[in-house]
Amino acid sequence: MENPQRNSPLVRDLTRAFSHFNRHNVFLKKNLKETLTFFREIRQNHSNACSSTPAALDTGQLSCISLPRHEEDYLQNVVGSAPYILILGQDCSARYQLLNCLLGERLLPLGSEVGGACGPEGGACRRRKLCFTHGRQTRLSLALPGQYELVHQLAAHCGRWDTVPCEDLEIQECEDPAQRLAELEVTLHHALLQEVKIMVLPCRGVQPVEEALEDCKRGILPIILYAVSKDALSAEQVSDLQKVRETLPFPVCFVRAPSGPSEPGALHRQLLSLELIGAAAGSCACGAPAQTQSILGESLERLQRVLGPFTRQLLQSQQVEAATLLNAVHCRYLDLFINQAFDMQRDLQITPRRLEYTREKEGELFSSLMAIANRIESNREICLTSVCVCSDIIMSSNGEPVSSKDIKMCISQIQDLIVVQLNQAVANKLTSSVDYLRESFILNAAYNVEVTFHSGSSVTRLFWEQIKQIIHRITWVNPPSVSAEWKRKVAQDAIESLSAAKLAKSICSQFRTRLNSSHEAFAASLRQLEEGHTGRLERTEDLWLRVRKDHAPRLARLSLESRSLRDILLHGKPKMGRELGRGQYGVVYLCDSWGGRHPCALKSVVPPDDKHWNDLALEFHYTRSLPKHNRLVNLHGSVIDHSYSGGSSIAVLLIMERLHRDLYTGLKAGLSLKERLQIALDVVEGIRFLHSQGLLHRDIKLKNVLLDRQNRAKITDLGFCKPEAMISGSIVGTPIHMAPELFTGKYDNSVDVYAFGILFWYLCSGSVKLPEAFEKCSSKDQLWTNVKKGSRPERLPTFDEECWQLMEACWNRDPSQRPLLGIVQPSLQSIMDRLCNNSDQKSGNLEDSN
Repeated sequence: MENPQRNSPLVRDLTRAFSHFNRHNVFLKKNLKETLTFFREIRQNHSNACSSTPAALDTGQLSCISLPRHEEDYLQNVVGSAPYILILGQDCSARYQLLNCLLGERLLPLGSEVGGACGPEGGACRRRKLCFTHGRQTRLSLALPGQYELVHQLAAHCGRWDTVPCEDLEIQECEDPAQRLAELEVTLHHALLQEVKIMVLPCRGVQPVEEALEDCKRGILPIILYAVSKDALSAEQVSDLQKVRETLPFPVCFVRAPSGPSEPGALHRQLLSLELIGAAAGSCACGAPAQTQSILGESLERLQRVLGPFTRQLLQSQQVEAATLLNAVHCRYLDLFINQAFDMQRDLQITPRRLEYTREKEGELFSSLMAIANRIESNREICLTSVCVCSDIIMSSNGEPVSSKDIKMCISQIQDLIVVQLNQAVANKLTSSVDYLRESFILNAAYNVEVTFHSGSSVTRLFWEQIKQIIHRITWVNPPSVSAEWKRKVAQDAIESLSAAKLAKSICSQFRTRLNSSHEAFAASLRQLEEGHTGRLERTEDLWLRVRKDHAPRLARLSLESRSLRDILLHGKPKMGRELGRGQYGVVYLCDSWGGRHPCALKSVVPPDDKHWNDLALEFHYTRSLPKHNRLVNLHGSVIDHSYSGGSSIAVLLIMERLHRDLYTGLKAGLSLKERLQIALDVVEGIRFLHSQGLLHRDIKLKNVLLDRQNRAKITDLGFCKPEAMISGSIVGTPIHMAPELFTGKYDNSVDVYAFGILFWYLCSGSVKLPEAFEKCSSKDQLWTNVKKGSRPERLPTFDEECWQLMEACWNRDPSQRPLLGIVQPSLQSIMDRLCNNSDQKSGNLEDSN
């Protein structure tokens, strides 16, 4: 039964489309499974962290990482759905014509061979549902949908056949109910059936369309074809199509399979008016395919031109949407890990410093308050001033004398006011001194040093006794008029009768007692706080290590895989051109165009182990997450090539913007002074942007600066680029450009300033020749040793003084003494303005040395 038409363009096109879908679905399913496993492990590992780690670190987020239920259900449905071609139609003849066209051979009978014609609504038709699957041998059988095969003698079992016997297609009158519901399963060794199953639905008189589609609701991705043999659809057929749309919300490809003359355009107009087909749709601006719409193919002869793109777009849109969603989940939680790493690093650095700062400031406060206690004698004036202020508290409205009861009330209020004023005067001094400690977020205990004079204190008793004696000495023949002068005189006489030494001694004694008590309580609280923080910081450091070493790299790799799958679905695999260059970790090729961008450069990297895989994945995430910037080379996308080197290894293909040449080549060819200074400005601008995004480049060098045709620079190769919080202390970079502290594993973004200083030396020299100090080194280890000892490039005679000073500042041994790039940039601009505005007169200050 071999037929050359089995290898028709339509069969090849459909086979290729379904093969790509199934192959990509394997990777998508694997990625989703590994993602769910990773999330489950994270939740299990950090389920106890919520109760033991303070909310400031928010580690509870790590124990709650998961896919939202609706997203997981959607992704599981996509990766678990098998593709099916569902063939519906106006009658059996049209459906059978379409099936034969798809398989490229006359497998089902047509015309008079079919037997009785279908009625207007299919009422006279008794033909079964058909299911075509792949097998090594051709055979027919009856089977209940989704259950088991029935033992039944078929006409096809009795001898050879070219087309399926009509008797086997029809339901016999004598068959029992189970056999009447059975579908005819046709097994063929066919290329298309290796990738997809085909189901031909029966007429509505045999089985209503909603019942026929019941088994298609779950676990399949349908390509719905509707064969049309007439110029118009009947009302019943339109109703059936509405039910199909409700059951399976997928587009439909209508195919004309006319049995006689037809009116051109009539069917198209009806389908448009019923909104069963739509206008053609392209791709959106982001490159993702637009939603697939129902279409009409006007003839079977040209079916490939319609059905091929329709099938590819439908299959592609499903997987692109799933891969995009999965990648968004990866990026969301990867950013969470990176932000957590920043928070944990900040906590590890800042908390010990704040504790030490608090201890120092409390010591200073304690000393200053003790000094106040030694000058407390001045509080006698405070007492007198306080009493003067109270003169308007008790006054008769008309100034008339008051009774003895009023005088006693006056004395009591004078007493209360003096105590309040004394306490407030001292407390105000203390409060102004300890406010910054009270505001410190790290303190859990108040620093209580307020002085309170109780009624039983010796100073208070002595003070009131003096007031009583003064008042008792007054002759009470006529009660005095309680005036301001009287109250002032009573209070002044009482205070003057006190011993200033006794008053100061008593106040100082109480003050020191309270101060020592508060100092000891504070020290105890701080010790307790330090003990608690010590244990917490150990747990934080352990979690920080796991985030940097395990969690983020694993998730970054999953993110790279999901993004690469999306890119290859949208744009296909890029074609490698000639080799442009080689680096330590990959080969760069020319790529004419990819994803609508041209020309491109293609960096092929074969990670030798998991560490390199993880580093590459993190590089891709950081680079792709960066906003576009004129001083950074754009990364267009990535593709994972599983067939690299004949399938012996897996390569990651990074597709990026292609520029004219690198700075090393540019310097060898010769660049003017103005061009070199502009390149320096461009590089500083690019590094500043990376730092503003929290990233360190760590490998600024001549080969990693690319030039366009106008010799404007862009930074490339972010292979060592990482956020400071994600740096694990590894020694990376190019030896000549590496700052000394890189060898210790503890460094910050000032290493990029150092590297720029070395790069600026080359720019000022106008040559790629090594500095003498580095050229003399016979090995990398000797070079590193000399750099750590302070070896730096020499000053060339042609160097401008300001340029040399800038270089020296940038490669300063002390990272804290290196200038900020925000200072370097205007300095460079000033140098450029000075040296290049009148280049004819001043270019001699900086000539090429080669």
